[in-house]
Amino acid sequence: MTPQLTDPRLKRLRMRAWHRGTKEMDLILGAFVDAEATKLTDPELLALEKLMAENDNDLYLWVSGAQGGPIEHAKIIQQIQSFHEIS
Repeated sequence: MTPQLTDPRLKRLRMRAWHRGTKEMDLILGAFVDAEATKLTDPELLALEKLMAENDNDLYLWVSGAQGGPIEHAKIIQQIQSFHEIS
């Protein structure tokens, strides 16, 4: 069964994605979670949760490609970049 955004874990993830503290990251992560969260595997969801524990300023630099991010976040960052067509 495919998880729905009504699943408590996904609801928390969505709330955290849309209420980051910076509008840029709200839009980047919120749109990604809305469109992709139900398609992610459990390990990918865990990676996204860990990524969202990071500072917004760092996240923006990593996702925008302005700065390389930590290797442990590389896969989920690449998924977010692909979703937003950021190279």
